[in-house]
Amino acid sequence: MTRNSRRSSTVKRALVCVILMAMPVRSIAPLHASRPPQVPRLAENPQVRVALDWFALNIPWINDQQARLTGIPAPPFQEAVRAAAVKELLLQAGLSVEIDKAGNVIGELRGANEKEIVMVAAHLDTVFPAGTEVRVHREGSRMTAPGISDNGAGLAALLAVARAAQSAHLKPQRTILFVADVGEEGEGNLRGMRALVETYRTKLKAVVVLDGSSTDYITTKALASRRLEALITGPGGHSWSDFGMPNPINALVRGSVRFINTKVPATPRTTFNIGQIEGGTSVNSVPHEARIKVDIRSESEDELTRLDSALRECIAAGVRDEMESARDRSKGKLEWKVELLGRRPGGELAADSPLLAAVRAADEYVGNQSRVERSSTDANIPLSVGIDAISIGAGGSGGGAHSLQEWYDSAGREVGLKRVLLTVLGVSGIAEEKSP
Repeated sequence: MTRNSRRSSTVKRALVCVILMAMPVRSIAPLHASRPPQVPRLAENPQVRVALDWFALNIPWINDQQARLTGIPAPPFQEAVRAAAVKELLLQAGLSVEIDKAGNVIGELRGANEKEIVMVAAHLDTVFPAGTEVRVHREGSRMTAPGISDNGAGLAALLAVARAAQSAHLKPQRTILFVADVGEEGEGNLRGMRALVETYRTKLKAVVVLDGSSTDYITTKALASRRLEALITGPGGHSWSDFGMPNPINALVRGSVRFINTKVPATPRTTFNIGQIEGGTSVNSVPHEARIKVDIRSESEDELTRLDSALRECIAAGVRDEMESARDRSKGKLEWKVELLGRRPGGELAADSPLLAAVRAADEYVGNQSRVERSSTDANIPLSVGIDAISIGAGGSGGGAHSLQEWYDSAGREVGLKRVLLTVLGVSGIAEEKSP
């Protein structure tokens, strides 16, 4: 071993010491008031070393599970088949596993303290509708398929960390829940995480969300958003004989053009997106309805409210313009409504949070640089009620999220996996075994 490599090894052991010494530690055996608990040399904890080494030795298995799970379709509200596969894999890892009423898969690694919980979560669902071809194409370390990174990478990491912990016989101080949750994408409205927080809120001390692959960020700020649907209805008719009657699609187009010209500020950052448009039954029919679905996001709740109001005003104006230009209003009029499909609350992790300190220490150990950012993830829900939460990537690299060309490369993924494990242990702690 060279002088530099010995120095690197010494530095890494010192960093592990920093991470582990910050953990809450309590003896499993009853403590006597007159005798303080013994603090082991956590930096030399053989179980932690075994768990960290497990990742590099098992990359082929981790990649295989990612490909297998990605190949099981999981459109919004249709995650059950993939959930069953994850449940079986968590059972094989030796965890106690259940699927709750919402459809979340919950694996428990019981800690010495069962009254405090740390949750590691990766969402099951994808943005892709039923019928999308999700077969995985593999070439070396690169895999291509819709959902392979978001969130195939997160699910694979969830399983890997659970298996590494069990293989090393780690006993956490706080109970750790390994969760594959439903309803993160699209109109799921974070329903899975909402159910989890409602169930475990009094015990939940920290949530680590695994979403995608990138390790260059830590999401500590929850981006608030709303999903809205605008619907316009009318009598409908024939394109020839009923020409000139009010047309819902025409009205929707008029209103949409008004809305996309709405000015939004650069600061606070605010965005909108018309993501879906539907209507009509045939090319030679005046449609009886038309609808759009709109996503609005902002760092400011006031801007969200302004955009919500702007959409309603624009749709109303579109209907008014269409009625005024119609040649024949005798066969009926247009009706419109805008409904809220989902709302994601905002929130922010405190700068002095132990969870943020844990991931920063893990970054330093693995040699990773990351920035704090704002995004819309499962972490929104715990953050909105004051529970410490972050969202981080699972390791490796990926691109093309939410597209049919989505890809993932597993090269270097063990760095991200070590980062996840050390972050979780940094807030769960390791229980001190009773001396014989």
